[in-house]
Parts: sequence; structure tokens; C-alpha cells
Amino acid sequence: MKTARILIVDDDPGQRNLLESFLRKQGFAPETAASGEAALQLLSRGPFDLMISDVRMPGMSGLETLRRARQTHPNLPVLLVTAFADIRSAVTAMRDGAVNYLAKPIDLDELMTSVRLAVMPGAAPATTAAATPPLPPDVIAQSPLMQAVFRDAAVIAPADTRVLITGESGVGKDVVARVVHAWSRRAAAPWVRVECATLAEPLLEIELFGHEKGAFPGAAESKVGRFEAAAGGTIYLDEIGELPAGVQAKLLRVINDGTFSRIGTTRELRTDARVLASTSHDLEAQIAAGRFREDLFYRLNVMELHIPPLRERPEDILPLATHFIGQFSRQKPRFAASVASALLHYRWPGNARELRNAMERAALLSRGEVVLPEHLPARILAATAGTVTAPAGDAQRLEEIERDAILKALRKNNYNRTETAKELAISRRALTYKLQRLRAAGTPVDQPPPA
Repeated sequence: MKTARILIVDDDPGQRNLLESFLRKQGFAPETAASGEAALQLLSRGPFDLMISDVRMPGMSGLETLRRARQTHPNLPVLLVTAFADIRSAVTAMRDGAVNYLAKPIDLDELMTSVRLAVMPGAAPATTAAATPPLPPDVIAQSPLMQAVFRDAAVIAPADTRVLITGESGVGKDVVARVVHAWSRRAAAPWVRVECATLAEPLLEIELFGHEKGAFPGAAESKVGRFEAAAGGTIYLDEIGELPAGVQAKLLRVINDGTFSRIGTTRELRTDARVLASTSHDLEAQIAAGRFREDLFYRLNVMELHIPPLRERPEDILPLATHFIGQFSRQKPRFAASVASALLHYRWPGNARELRNAMERAALLSRGEVVLPEHLPARILAATAGTVTAPAGDAQRLEEIERDAILKALRKNNYNRTETAKELAISRRALTYKLQRLRAAGTPVDQPPPA
């Protein structure tokens, strides 16, 4: 069977490299273009089976590229990649001949479904499931949701694309970031972490970019910033939503052209550090409130890894508890049955971080023997006291109702996840992980091939 040639058009090298690497591993023959003009030149030299193009690009936009490509290649399937802010443009693109559009950040399962339907209309949709490298021994991922996160991380890690890691406070965003670095080609190069929430703007700017000797009173020596220290490696910006406005502008410059200046000089320095960022905030809400730059958001959010809260992945609770208590006690005490039940029924608003703190306390009070209820924090006992587990039939019925509502909304919206999420009144991110849970349980959630 002929290998499908796919043209990837995007001005962002990280996005281009990621899509090229991913599609090549899926058995396609991808080629890339950094602009609409370059894409049209490649199209003039030979046939392609599909073009995937970003909408927002300097010079010729993705929409104009689509229109011009249609003039000479009227049967070429075109898949548009668009930010939420460009949904109207995407609708226009559908009228101009695009076969579909994907909202950023790209969901790899959704991408594969769209690609296969475009280049092999009679083929059954396939998932992106692939072998995941062994996790480090201190990383726990027993739940289908976390296993899906690390499958995506395994695809993303080899590329140099930027990644935004989202999730509630304490879910383990820094753990996932370290795994992405460990699985990347930069694993032997520096890993540099910056906690954006702990420093005021002047200190954070110095921390990121460094300063020259004499740049301000007390600057007796020059200081190397974190971007310099991360050369060839990875810089991880923790809690990017706390970044002050002035630093946001300078960070955008580094991401756009790889250049920055130390405080106290105009001399330009270059960095090739890969940027990973994390946040527990809703950055889209912060954009709407004027507290975060929209252009910076889309530069950081080339790919997103969302870490679900601990309450949504109960399969991880006891393995994590066992792992944490082993860190604080060489004897590795066992849990009484009532303790295991309490741990499973508690909602864990502080997520894995709260669980770790609870296990530190339990290890101390149990003296390395059996962990009893009285060794747990009082809030856990109070929250789980008198907990009555819902009958299995009731819980199963609720799951069936949610599954049926999701599948009905998917079909109604022609499997478009953005519109389906709106229909269900949930975020697209939440829908993505509900679909992963259904897929892991064997429920078909991808668009079927045409009859």
C-alpha cells in the first residue's frame, strides 16, 4: 500500500517537529513547510495526500494558503489547526474546502482519527497507543488516566516542542515535566526549574535572565540566568500563571527568537533551552481578565498535558500511599483495612501532595508497624466518617448515563470535540480525559469510517 504523503505547514518549529515525528512513527511520509509560501512551492513539485496547516502564520495565513492550494489542487484534503480564538476562521475554512479543523492544543488521538479519515476514508480509525518507555521507579501511574498522560508524554518528549502542563495544585505536574525531560534527547543536558510564584518581578527577571556586574547597587559580580544555565537542556517554568506582566513580554521574546539580554546590558545572548511550563490556573480566564498575554499562552501551549486530580484516578491512591510511606519508614508499615477504605473515600483536595503529607504523619505515629485510623489526619477521618458506599448498581447506572450523554453529544456534533464540550457544558480538556477513560474501558469514541 502506498505511504500517504502529508504536508505540515506551521511557522512554529516545535509544532512542525512534533507533528512530523509523530506522523512518521504512525507510518506516514510527512514533509514540512515553515510558511504558506513554502507550502505552495512544495505542492507545485509533487502530489500530497493531505495538508495540515496552522491558521495563524506571519505572511500568508493558513486560510489564504488553503484558498491558493485549492486553485491548483482542488481534491487535496486540508486539515486546519486553530486556536480557540480562531473558531470563526475555522468555520470559514470549512466553507473554503477544509475537511476538518483541530483546536489547539492538538489532541493526538483526534489528530490520528482526522488524518486516517482524510487519507484512508475506508479505514477504521486507530488510536495513538504505542509502547511507553519504562517509568522511573518513583513515578506511580496505575490508573488508565495517568497511563494515557504518559503515553502522550512519550510521543511529545522526543520533539523540542513546548509543553504546557495543567492541573490542580499538588497533582504532580513537576513529576510529569521531569519525565518529559528524561525521555527527551536532552536527558543528559541541564534540567533547570524556576518557581515563578515565589519571586517578585525584579528578582524573577534576574533569576531568568541574569545580570551584569554593576547593573544595580549590590551587583558586585555578574550572574548567569536560568536560561543561560539551561543551554542545551530544559527549563521548567512552574506556575507560569503567576508570571508578572513585564516578565511575560521578555519571555515571549525568548520563545519567539531565542534571544534575551542580561539586566544591565543590551548585548544579546541566545538560548536553545526547551521550555516546559505548568499552571494550576485557568489561563484562558486570565487572558480574558487581562492578566496573561494571549500570544504567550499560544506560544507556550503548543502541546498540553493535563494531569487529572487524584479523586478522578482512585487506582493511584493506594499505590501512591504505599510509595510515600516507604519514603518515611524503612519498615514500610501496612495499612489497616479501615485506613485503606478511608484513603479511597477521601476527596484529596490537595491531591498527591496532601497524600504525601498524610503518609509522613502516619509513618511517624505508627512507628513502622500497622497504620491505624488514628494515625491519619483528623480531616480525613472527619470527611470519611459514616461514609456509605453507593450500591454498585447505582454507581454503574450513573456511569452509563454519563457515557450515553457523551456518545449522543459526539454523534450530534459530528465528533467535533470543541462543540461536544460546549453541548455538555464542560471544558474541552475535561471531555478529552472522559473520552480517554471510556476508550480505556473499551467504548468506541472515535468517528467511524463512512459506510
